[in-house]
Order: sequence, then C-alpha cells, then structure tokens
Amino acid sequence: MRKIKRILCCLLLLSAYGLTTTAQENQSYILHTIEKGQSLYSIASMYGVSQSDIIRLNPGSDDKIYIGHTLRIPNTGGATFHTIAPGETLYRLTVKYNTTAEAICNANPGLSADNFRIGQVILIPSAGKKEEDKEEKSSSTDELQTSIPGPVESQCREMHKVKRRETVFSISRKYNITEEELIAANPELKDKDKLKRGTMLCIPYPVADQKQEKTKQPDRIPTDNELFQANEKKAERFKTIKAAIILPFYNVAKNESARMIEYYEGFLMAVDSLKRTGTSVDLYVYNSGGENVSLNPLLAQPEMKQMDIIFGPLYQQHIKPLADFAQKNEIRLVIPFTSKDNTVFRNPSVYQINTPQSYLYSEVYDHFIRQFSQANIIFIEATDGAKEKAEFIKGLKDELRGKGITTKSISEDATTTSMGAVLAAGRENVFIPTSGSNLTLIKILPQLTLLVREHPEANVHLFGYPEWQTYTKDHLDAFFELDTYFYSSFYTNNLLPTAINFTKRYQQWYGKDMDERYPKFGMLGFDTGYFFLKGLSSYGSEFEKDIQQLSLIPIQTGFKFQRVNNWGGFINRKVFFVHFTKNFELMKLDFD
Repeated sequence: MRKIKRILCCLLLLSAYGLTTTAQENQSYILHTIEKGQSLYSIASMYGVSQSDIIRLNPGSDDKIYIGHTLRIPNTGGATFHTIAPGETLYRLTVKYNTTAEAICNANPGLSADNFRIGQVILIPSAGKKEEDKEEKSSSTDELQTSIPGPVESQCREMHKVKRRETVFSISRKYNITEEELIAANPELKDKDKLKRGTMLCIPYPVADQKQEKTKQPDRIPTDNELFQANEKKAERFKTIKAAIILPFYNVAKNESARMIEYYEGFLMAVDSLKRTGTSVDLYVYNSGGENVSLNPLLAQPEMKQMDIIFGPLYQQHIKPLADFAQKNEIRLVIPFTSKDNTVFRNPSVYQINTPQSYLYSEVYDHFIRQFSQANIIFIEATDGAKEKAEFIKGLKDELRGKGITTKSISEDATTTSMGAVLAAGRENVFIPTSGSNLTLIKILPQLTLLVREHPEANVHLFGYPEWQTYTKDHLDAFFELDTYFYSSFYTNNLLPTAINFTKRYQQWYGKDMDERYPKFGMLGFDTGYFFLKGLSSYGSEFEKDIQQLSLIPIQTGFKFQRVNNWGGFINRKVFFVHFTKNFELMKLDFD
C-alpha cells in the first residue's frame, strides 16, 4: 500500500513539474502564424525583438519560413502580446489582463468582430498613466469623503468541503491557486497531514486575480459583437481637411531639393483638382531641412496637432519622431519614399507607399506563377549587380520549386547555340537575368534577339525589373522583339490620355518638364495627394474602414493598402506587370 502511495506521489510531482514547465514556457513566447509576404525581419519588427531571438526558438527559420506555419516569438519585449486561443472572447481577455474592451480596441485598430479568431495575435495595452492617476485620485477622494468603514468583503471566493483522498496540492490545482495561497487562507493546513475529510476550507482569490475576481460581474457577459460595436468611434466628416507636407525643400543637396519641389508641385495640382470638385483643403508646407536637423521645433508649432494627415518625410532619421508624433495625436502619416524603415510594423498611423521588399517580392512571385505556370524558366547568371537581386532570385527559385516548376541556368556569355539548347518546344520560354543593371542588358540583349530570329517558332519572353523603365529609350526595340515583361509598383504609359493631359498641365503650370527618372516625382505627388485627400473627403474618419472601396485610377502609382497586423500601419501591396508585346503594344497587367 505504501509503495502504491509513493508511486502516486511521484506521478503527482511529475505532473506538477510538467504543468509548471508548460506554464512558464507559454508565458515566455507567443505563437505567430506566418502570413504572405512576411519575413523574419518584418516579424521581428512587429514584436520588437531581434531576428536571432526568433531563430533561437525556431531552428531553421533563418533559411526558410513558410506561409501558414507558426513561429515561437519571445514575449520579452516592452509590450505584451497575446495569441487568441480556442474559446477566448474579448470579455475574457479584459478580465485576464485587467483592462477594458475600449483599451484593447484602441491598441489594435485592425481588430474587429470579423477577425477576432483563433491564432490572431493582439497587443495587450499596459495601464496608462492617466488611468493610474485617475485611480489614485478616486481612492484619495473616497478616503476624504467618509470615515465610516464599509462592509467587510469576504476573502473567500468560495468554501470547499474536503473529500476523501484530497490533498493540499490537488485542491490548489482544482481552483488554480498555489499551495501557499491555500495555506495562507487556512492556517490549520500548515501541518498537511491533518487534512481531514469533511473539513470546510476557504478558497481564496488568486493573488494575481484578486482585483479582477472581486469586481462585480455583469448580469450578462457581453458578446464580442456587442463589445466591438460599443467601442466603435463615431464617424466624422471633414468639412476642411488639414494637411501638412514635411520635406527638405532647401538647405539640402540640389538634386534632393529639386525632387521634393517636383513632388510638391504635383501635390498642388491634386489639391487644385479636388477643390474644383468641392473638396476643401488647408495645406501647410514645412521645410524639414537636412537629415541631421531635428524636427522638434517644427512639431512644436501649435497648428501641427490639428492636422488630419501629414505627408513626409524624406530621410529615414526623421521617420520615427514624426511617426511617434502622428500616433500620439491620432494623425495619419503618409511616407511616400523609403521602403526600408520598420516603423509601419508597430505604428497604426503610418501608410507606407513603397512596398517593403519581402511583401513586394511575394506579390511578384504570385503574379509570375499565375502568368507563367506552364513555362520553361531559364535564369541568365549575371556578373554585374547580381548581389542586388540575389534575394529576389533565391525567393523566386524557392517558389517555383515549391510549385513543381523546374528551372535551368545559363551564363550571360552563352552563345545562341547554348541558348537554343535550353529552349522547350511547345512551351513559353522565359529568360530571367539575375541582375537588373543596364550593363547586363547590354551583354544579353544581342544574343537573345539573335536567338529569337534564328528560332521564330520559339515562344520566348524576357522578364526583368522596375528599373528597366529608365532604359526603354536605349532598348525599346529589343524589349518589343523579346516580348518583355517587368514588374513594378510605379508605371505610366506616356501615350495614354491621362498621362498626356497631366504632362501638358504640369508644363503649363510650371513652365518646365518633369525630370525623366523613375518614378516621376510630379506624378507621385499628384497620385498620393489625390488618393488620400479624396479618401478623407469621401469617408472622413471611416477612411481606414472603407479604403478598399476607393476606386481611383492613378496616373503612375498603384495603391492596394493592407494593415500589416492588428496594431500596425498600412503597406502598399500593389504590383503590376508591364508587357512590351511583339505587336509593339505596351500593356499594364493588373492582377487584382
């Protein structure tokens, strides 16, 4: 009998150890489900941890991560994150973390009743200083108002009648409290051997949850829909949109100043077009100065806090202070230029026009496979500028391999004979150089055009990169002959009426031509200004909710915004293919 008891005790101890270990492990990390376009860099940026921290918990993730798989993310940053588990509701989370539904909704603007589901990660707001001050003030006031003691609250959550073979350990586990907490509420249990059947025990509130448990429970627990609806902000319309542009217009390099002025000029044309349709805009323009100049004096201007939207900055050093200011004052911030800053992953006020690289590549891969699912893919291994495209090429090869599409490789110095040997009869043959440089094009285009002429029956395409649109003057005939495609988020056909009309208007307004570069900053200024100001005019404070319904046809810039997570901002995922056909047509392929 004693032997059986010893075995049972050992099993209980092992069980306790396992439970403790699991609990500690679950508290140390959260589970993140990988979504399309996400990279280790973007995921690490979301949670404020390092990539090495993620790799440590997920061996092999530095080599490849897969959509739909889960990663363990160390929950050691300054913020608290929570992965929604089966059966959890918004109300239960408010109880668990001693917060309010309003606070959770405010911290997670991307969260709604529609996407509150298992596996979603949300940011748990910390108790704000205002709430703490309010609580302290309320407590102090109560003490002053009365000296009459209130009713004594029971320290017992409930009473428990000891059953046969129950132990201090089993009872504490049953009520999710520690043995120490149970003994503290029942001092007679210090001698655990004296636990007798039929004894009534006081079950205390768990220390961490005492405040929560003592709070009066509602008569009826509200549903998720009810809580989200109750915390929806009242829709507001903007009679006059207050917009600011913060860019380096002077006291900077001449070429940078010229680009920013051209952007501003295009923006002014957008404001003028909108005013003609009844949209009222108050535009404030500020010079940010050079990249080492502080924005604090500018942000201290009294009118800045009243802005509805801000466009800028240019320099990466200015993004964080401007983004922090925008978030604090609930102002939308449109970043028109850089794609390398990670602020968008943790700031819900940010709209990033240039797509982060991993998201851009992900869209390109999807479109490519959709367009060339049955093609014979041949990579032309380049020597000049290959490092710049190494990540893109590796990712594309991985995606093709995952879809069961085989690839071939040839040298950039390959002869037409060697090129002809890798062609596949009856299939499309897509040649992809591993570099987007003009030098590479100069090397490969003569051989490829000769190949097409020697094999007129072959269905040959050339596939490449956004920067190729700056080389069209040099290689236009070859692009048409090779039935060329390239991907881009920025493109305009200068022969289209909208582009022609805008170019003429720009010349009339400013007495000059736009700078011939990729992209054209005058068009970029017009597109971003028109899109966001028109959206705010149409939807007011509901802009984020209705952004997908804003159907505009920009001149140059594609827009397809998606929130990166529940607590972050928006990235632009729009990518299209530009096709130079053998019939000398120029087509923009939109896959959405």
